[in-house]
Amino acid sequence: MAATASASAADPGTAFKLLLSCPAGLPRSRVSVKFGQSFDRIPHPDAALEESISEIWNQRLQWNPSLYNGTKFRYGGHAVHYKDDSKKEYCVLLHLGLTDYRTFVGTNLNPLWENFLVPSEDDSVRCQYMSNPLGNGAIVETSDQKIIVLQRSHNVGEFPGYYVFPGGHSEPEEIGIVGHQTDEENLAPLTERVSQEMFDGIIREVVEETGVPASSLTDPVFIGVSCREMNVRPTAFFFTKCGIDSTGVNELYSKAQDGYESTKLYAVTMEELRGMSQRMPGCHNGGFALYELMRNEAKSL
Repeated sequence: MAATASASAADPGTAFKLLLSCPAGLPRSRVSVKFGQSFDRIPHPDAALEESISEIWNQRLQWNPSLYNGTKFRYGGHAVHYKDDSKKEYCVLLHLGLTDYRTFVGTNLNPLWENFLVPSEDDSVRCQYMSNPLGNGAIVETSDQKIIVLQRSHNVGEFPGYYVFPGGHSEPEEIGIVGHQTDEENLAPLTERVSQEMFDGIIREVVEETGVPASSLTDPVFIGVSCREMNVRPTAFFFTKCGIDSTGVNELYSKAQDGYESTKLYAVTMEELRGMSQRMPGCHNGGFALYELMRNEAKSL
């Protein structure tokens, strides 16, 4: 279940750590969310460092006035528990708060990002001053057993030209959340909506980024959380099968692609994917490691 691993290569941007591994692949019924203000970022006690968040955001806005400061779910850790006393089926509880894109740019993407870190083995303590929006990624297997990989365009701010799995972020605004609410009565249905958005959000991202219809995808299963060592960027990974073969997926992508975030779709074998992982941002390289753990688990059954 919970496991850590890291990889380092000639390119430091590809190094990762696994914060949570669920190689059995957990369905929606075994993944829930604890959502609340206690998992929000804590402001850094160094006023100058805290002030640099606004400075960096304002610089970015001057370069790119179209930047949008959207609300994001913040990863504040997780807990693992068992459904019953038999200890056969474990469940994961994701701890989520709120953050925004501005704070992400000013902390995780700050040139001084390492100054925001606290020396600790506990990742949620280590990153308490970080924005840490929880990204999402999908390992999508086509009907002819190929894996879908996208090549990022050269217009994007992070890792232009690198290979990534389809993904992005689950969006609080998709389910009407713009801030925390204090109404305790509505907390249970709200938490349920957030839990559902974790699974709906990844399907939405796959559809938008590849052009495959949602109806062609199986219900996603959760396989874990990886973290890029550089900028401590966390991403939740899911696995889904697509009922369309690689040729059909490529045809759909050519019609769907908007040409901004990615420029090419590849449907690759496991061996090809292993080679490409050397040119993946750490969080996605970690996603590949989670997929390998899932495959190994399936073989051992």
